[in-house]
Amino acid sequence: MGNVRSSNKVVERREFVAKLIKEIPEALIISSLGSPSYDVFAAGDRAKNFYLWGAMGGSTSMGLGLALAQPGKSVVVVTGDGEQLMGIGSLATIGAKQPANLTIIVLDNGHYGETGMQRSHLSLGTDLVTVAKGFGIQDAYVVNDLSDINKVAEKVNARNGVSLAQVYIDTNEPVRALPSRDGVHIKNRFRAELDLQPF
Repeated sequence: MGNVRSSNKVVERREFVAKLIKEIPEALIISSLGSPSYDVFAAGDRAKNFYLWGAMGGSTSMGLGLALAQPGKSVVVVTGDGEQLMGIGSLATIGAKQPANLTIIVLDNGHYGETGMQRSHLSLGTDLVTVAKGFGIQDAYVVNDLSDINKVAEKVNARNGVSLAQVYIDTNEPVRALPSRDGVHIKNRFRAELDLQPF
């Protein structure tokens, strides 16, 4: 079973996300649907954030595309375990492309939080770190202590290799902090941040 829930130690999701973002102010952030977007927004809205309201399973694919298109910028995907499992094949492509500026943060509570808190495969025996390494993402590791934020931030800011951090969180759901649902506004604001014209 490897490191699957080998520790009962967890971090508080909002605190982890807020402290991490503070340490990576120049990073472009893609947040997946649901709680990860609420967590990123709660840390402070910024033009460098792209909130996905839908496209379940698509956040890491979008992060890969962005990392390849913007190699001089750090790209961070903040997603949940259920969403990452739905898009698990994207890790194979990321492993093949090896974008040095991409970091994937998987907030893992072992449940599908957006569909009724059913247990996810990460609490049923799947070892995400081993899976990621099997796809070629050798810098994959578990985070279960807030002191690890510096390690994660250093990897983001260094842009010297793709990495995946599986962050153990509990199943508590903080009060929702809802970013704009205006997809055109989010897209155009993000493009302007990258000095790209709206379309």
